[in-house]
Amino acid sequence: MSDLSKTPAPEPKIVNRSRAGTGVLNFQTTSRHGAEFRTWFRGEHTNYNPDVARMFDIGAAAKYVLHGWAPKEPMIRPETQITAFGSCFAANISNWLSKRRFRVLTRDEEAKKAYVVACGEGMVNSFVIRQQFEWAWEGKTFDGALWHGYKAEEYGYDPEVQAETKRIFDETDFFILTFGLSEVWYDEPTGNVFWRTIPKEAYDPTRHKFRVSTVEENRDNLRAIYHLIRKHRPDAKILFTLSPIPLIATFRDVSCLTANSVSKSVLRVAIDEVVREFREEGVLHYWPSFELVTDVFASPFKPDRRHPQGEVLDYIMTLFEHTWCEEGTLRKPSLPLAWAKALASSELLPPAIADAIVNGRRRRLRQIAAAPEPLSPEAAIDKALRKLCMDSHDAIAAEPAEEGTEAQPGEEG
Repeated sequence: MSDLSKTPAPEPKIVNRSRAGTGVLNFQTTSRHGAEFRTWFRGEHTNYNPDVARMFDIGAAAKYVLHGWAPKEPMIRPETQITAFGSCFAANISNWLSKRRFRVLTRDEEAKKAYVVACGEGMVNSFVIRQQFEWAWEGKTFDGALWHGYKAEEYGYDPEVQAETKRIFDETDFFILTFGLSEVWYDEPTGNVFWRTIPKEAYDPTRHKFRVSTVEENRDNLRAIYHLIRKHRPDAKILFTLSPIPLIATFRDVSCLTANSVSKSVLRVAIDEVVREFREEGVLHYWPSFELVTDVFASPFKPDRRHPQGEVLDYIMTLFEHTWCEEGTLRKPSLPLAWAKALASSELLPPAIADAIVNGRRRRLRQIAAAPEPLSPEAAIDKALRKLCMDSHDAIAAEPAEEGTEAQPGEEG
């Protein structure tokens, strides 16, 4: 008699046929614990959303945010000439790289007359950034007074300013362009977009209008900027980034929080479409500053809910330098330590761990890591926090002491 227990189970039908002969795909016929269990096809690339425990790891941002966006090797050298402008977040990049002794053209004294410097954070939309490139390189002017300073002063088409802007662009090896919002004020008869809201004394309700620009419009602007740079500076690299700074107010008749979501989403989609379109040329790249601030840290902003905590900003800039810059004249800041401090400042860590990291208390970090009581009711998070304590301990120990300082008692080991 044959051993029926060894008879293999019949192969489940993948397609069930009806009497009419039509087929119905049978996706699942077994439980996940069975030998014949079938899973969903996930394509060539599957990147999962990390859980909380994974986000405590020092390499979390590189693995879960930078993946697919980081260059194969750093592209910025000490002699690379950089131009960064756009929304206010561009100033953070300029200030950091300049402080780290990289060559930022818009920080030069003679560059201050250029509107890309003088206007500062006024260049918050893709229309005005495109206007600067068209004016500087193509000599294009626009009907009406579109550009105004913080005191409502009018910026015209000064030939000296145009020449200085052209000089900056002509000498740039690496463009960093930060886009801020998609809400715009425009001149209805001409369709031209203003830098910002119209000065109150010049406002004419019959012609000055407000609207939310579309993905298609912003995509066209980004594409035009890309082509202009490729035409006039074919060897230059381009980095697009979306500012994480939210709207301070919206001119729509909806809540500012919901309007901000739309404003950022429009730009993010436009950037993604253009980067995907030209990515194979190896010139255009994306830096996810928006995602780093909004998706990584629990409470990344100061009490104004607009500007990132200093430690969060320092981490993003440290990560940028480690990702994009070769070793310069200054030693690169510690990435693990910057990460730990950013986590501490954004209220992601238990207070005892945050305090020990911020104050450089290595012995305390060792004690917390070895404590018998759990640091979290979740086993995975408890393990991740203990590892973070020891990684932070090692990062603090590896930092060279500043001149004129001494190790604190009990913190030398």
